[in-house]
Amino acid sequence: MSFSPLFRLSRAVLLFSLISSTLSWSQPPKPLPPGPMLDGGRVVLKGKELTLELLAYSGTVAQLRPAADPMLDYTPGDLLKSRSADTFYHLGDLDLRLRDDASTDWKDYSTAYRRKPIQVLANTSTVFRADLAATLPAEIPLRVVREWSVRNGDIYLSYTLTNRTHKAVHLGGIGVPMVFNNIMNGRTLEQSYTTCSFYDPYIGQDAGYVQVARLSGTGPALLIAPEGHAPLEAWKPILDKRVSRDGEAVLLNDPTRRGMTFEGSYEWMIHSAGFAEDDWKSAEQWNQPTEAVLQPGKSITYTLHLFVAPSLREIEATLTAHGRPVAIGIPGYILPQDTDGRLFLRSATPVTSIASEPEGSLSIHHDGLAPDGKTQAYTIHGLRWGRARLRITYGDGNIQTIAYRTIKPETQTVADLGRFLFHEQWFEQPNDPFHRSPSVISYDNDAGQQLLQESRAWIAGLSDEGGAGSWLAAAMKEAIAPDPGEVRKLEAFVNQTVWGHLQESEGPQKFGVHKSLFYYQPDAMPAGYYDTSINWGSWTSWNRKDAADVGRSFNYPHVVAAYWSLYRIARNNSGLAAMQDWKWYLDHAYETTMAMRSHAPYYTQFGQMEGTIFTLLLHDLKMEGWNEQASTLEGWMRQRAQQWNSEPYPFGSEMPWDSTGQEEVYAWTRYFGFKEKADLTLNAILAYTPVVPSWGYNGSARRYWDFLYGGKYPRIERQLHHYGSGLNAIPLLSEYRAHSSDLYLLRAGYGGVMGPLANIDEKGFGSAAFHSYPDRMQYDPYTGDYGPNFLGHALNSGVYLVQDPSLGWLAFGGNVTVHGNTVRLDVLDSSRQRVFLAPTGQWLTLDGGAFTAVDYDTSTHQVTIHLAPATAYVKEVKLHIATPATEKPEEVRTVSLASEETSVSLMTQK
Repeated sequence: MSFSPLFRLSRAVLLFSLISSTLSWSQPPKPLPPGPMLDGGRVVLKGKELTLELLAYSGTVAQLRPAADPMLDYTPGDLLKSRSADTFYHLGDLDLRLRDDASTDWKDYSTAYRRKPIQVLANTSTVFRADLAATLPAEIPLRVVREWSVRNGDIYLSYTLTNRTHKAVHLGGIGVPMVFNNIMNGRTLEQSYTTCSFYDPYIGQDAGYVQVARLSGTGPALLIAPEGHAPLEAWKPILDKRVSRDGEAVLLNDPTRRGMTFEGSYEWMIHSAGFAEDDWKSAEQWNQPTEAVLQPGKSITYTLHLFVAPSLREIEATLTAHGRPVAIGIPGYILPQDTDGRLFLRSATPVTSIASEPEGSLSIHHDGLAPDGKTQAYTIHGLRWGRARLRITYGDGNIQTIAYRTIKPETQTVADLGRFLFHEQWFEQPNDPFHRSPSVISYDNDAGQQLLQESRAWIAGLSDEGGAGSWLAAAMKEAIAPDPGEVRKLEAFVNQTVWGHLQESEGPQKFGVHKSLFYYQPDAMPAGYYDTSINWGSWTSWNRKDAADVGRSFNYPHVVAAYWSLYRIARNNSGLAAMQDWKWYLDHAYETTMAMRSHAPYYTQFGQMEGTIFTLLLHDLKMEGWNEQASTLEGWMRQRAQQWNSEPYPFGSEMPWDSTGQEEVYAWTRYFGFKEKADLTLNAILAYTPVVPSWGYNGSARRYWDFLYGGKYPRIERQLHHYGSGLNAIPLLSEYRAHSSDLYLLRAGYGGVMGPLANIDEKGFGSAAFHSYPDRMQYDPYTGDYGPNFLGHALNSGVYLVQDPSLGWLAFGGNVTVHGNTVRLDVLDSSRQRVFLAPTGQWLTLDGGAFTAVDYDTSTHQVTIHLAPATAYVKEVKLHIATPATEKPEEVRTVSLASEETSVSLMTQK
């Protein structure tokens, strides 16, 4: 199935009503006529790996193509004609924020605002140098010369700034626009996946870089890195509009339409103090903002180096080959306080110092060289909850920074989440006219109160992602860490509120799921019931009829997950669930799934977010011997998978492009043996899931519009660790377990699985996502659609033991120690019910109870597992032993638990 254009789907169109009416954003301007930029022809510079075409008129990039894939253009060259007018940004432009010693006011300058032909200073087969004075205001205090060059086969971009006045000039903002072809506007999905690219930053100062990868996740990846001192200090969005310095006039600022199919472009900020003390003054940046002071007559040059990695997995090796510092964090950069973090540094010059910022937030111990004999190894501990930064200084004077986030131990973090959900967010008002009581309801962390009314009806109405997020998180919390009091409340919610109110319990729409329980219907409520401070005038304020619609399939997996969680709790724990037996919960999970087919069929043509829950349901139906239900469910899922297998890129949704449907598409195409489609899906996930040294971006699957639907501060913005992180980690780690030599998959997937825990604050509040724009840099105060994110964590939480040939023994989700031939893995993840042993290929899972540790004997390959003592609710457990890389059937053992730790030995063949 293909869509042409992408904005054909109704909900995506409705979003623009939300943007204009609810958010008071202006509509994008009409396309401007082509400007004179296209006059004057083109200049071609050809390197070993890249061919660069420049517009002679402006000196900006017309095309940038890799030699390994000459049909690919990293820039929006095919849109050049429509983007050739003033104010459109291009690669090669420059933004400046300046002031002199006599002024405290910053002034902004840009080569993009008014196009004039540049003065060419040199034009050869390897150099194109120009003075940019003509395209900058006459009063600018700097002479700006830009040079494109080919050196040793690589492409370089340099800017030389010279102070042409008699006063010192403060460089408070130097931004190099990174304009690449992430513009999917008007394209079909197939066109987007073959033409467009995503790009992500590592905001790591002199070691920082930007990576650009095709949406398909295949082929060469473009890298942009500093040459000398041109640090990636901050990452600034290029928005649709800007306000003049007097605060009056609204000016165009690259009017390319931003929305579902265009996230926007960004700037590489070399200096940012001029923004930090003004536009961003209330936000904590990734790095300490700086400025440079240029004395009269003096010059300074900043250079960026463009080169190519053969693939995403080879980015770090390519950086090393080009003399760039490389950092590898294990298990990532989100550190529970009881976990040993490992950091591995590769650099052309030695490390001279490492410091924690703030002081005392991280501890660093040098462990010597890693097994490869050339990588420096360190152990890192998070000491203080919250954000932290490592500052690494190298012998050549270069500075590298790495952003870390320290959290409480995982089990404590999840316990905090449960307490917050079932206390602060527990809503119990029996006379609520919308039948939302009892429930776990949405919450505003800034206001410290529950969200009982919201113009986006679903947020206060317990459904869609923005309203179901809290109770879904609550259900999944109990699935991995059940608490008796919380389970009782969860049962009350599911039996009283979900069954019969959120769902239809009888009639032709039985098991259908409403879009919302809350609605805006003034004629059905007492006068003055609705908060008059809220704007009820947009399409998002559903009336009773619209709220009762059961036709949105994406609401069904949330309810299935709640039933499935209680099925697992009732099946594997004695006496925890009391209102229904396990059969009732399993049956309702099945019937709700099939109701999705009958009541909400349209969107089932797409992968559903949380669709992995259906694969788990099928497994449990088979395990329980419910063969008729299993056969019916499997047959329908096969039809869906066959449809996806026939499509080139089956990744649509109710949005024209999405990053969540891939999770279920991967699950079923892999299950039914459509390997080529499963591999294609996996590569698409890797394209938008970066592996970089930053807690915010590492494993953070691309999402950028859901603050509109579930956030307190709604805008198009790259969301860090939104629910794409948790959900897309499922296929990444599943694939890793089948191919355990691919450490890149484990690093990407584990970064995603830890993201949902970083969203939980010290009280236990779970936020929808982190605002990445430098004017905010905080978690959104709405719970919003956090639930799907935590579902991804709960279904994927596990501990991994790896012996990497270069880095040695590694643990993800625990701590590893080696004593002679015995390798001990202490299990410290949130569920403590899943362990993967890469040396043996075994995937060990429990239906109840908990692992405490696993021992592996490297000489005999014997595995000894250690289980937590019996509890009042768990006397025996089922141990599942699978080998995902083989076709060997899963082995299931029943283990009786003792009053003290229980040990079980497994003989394996390596």
